[in-house]
Amino acid sequence: KELLPPPKPGGRPRTVNLREVINGILYLLHSGCPWRMLPHEFPPWGTVWYYFRQWRIDETWHRIHSQLYSQVRQLEGRQCSPSAAIIDSQSVKTTEQGGPRGYDAGKNVNGRKRHIIVDTIGLLLAVVVHAASIQDRDGAKLVLRKLKGKFPRLKLIWADGGYCGSLVNWVLEFGKWILEIVSRPKDQKGFVVLPRRWVVERTFAWLSRNRRLSKDYERLCDTSETMIKIAMI
Repeated sequence: KELLPPPKPGGRPRTVNLREVINGILYLLHSGCPWRMLPHEFPPWGTVWYYFRQWRIDETWHRIHSQLYSQVRQLEGRQCSPSAAIIDSQSVKTTEQGGPRGYDAGKNVNGRKRHIIVDTIGLLLAVVVHAASIQDRDGAKLVLRKLKGKFPRLKLIWADGGYCGSLVNWVLEFGKWILEIVSRPKDQKGFVVLPRRWVVERTFAWLSRNRRLSKDYERLCDTSETMIKIAMI
């Protein structure tokens, strides 16, 4: 409540219940319904959408997530800044809504990629949504740039084999981080849980609990990133 922006000065006093606005946004995210189909016990859908959009623009959602992230780290007996992280991407289909999209030949998905970086307990550090046609090595640079200067203790980042090559040197030069590739054992057949990489896969599973994230229904990638942050909140 303390992190929500105060009413604008002047004009008619605000009468909408912001708790009900938050409830409406969480309901939409979890159930996957369209904005116009929000149940009538919430404020009008246009009001709920207005606050969702306004808080995306003024980065209110980002501030809420950052504050809660620090609190959860402290409750776990850890420092606010992590020393290690894991990076991965998830390709999802889009709809006719429009916006950036592309074809991921490796996953056979026409849509977008969710590129995320999480700490060792699976909490979100940064997210970037982009067209699925962008390779992991290029998309990784977009999301890694969001970490610059925010986590001073960060030294090590784990990744899968799709991030090997010149990206390892780029990460070292850009952020002074070590990008360690966690590869599948050569003699291993079938499914295997790889060290460290399972953490980020679990985070994707957490996100999938919200039906709004079953596909990318948003026109703007910024809106998709905000939905992911709210899911983590």
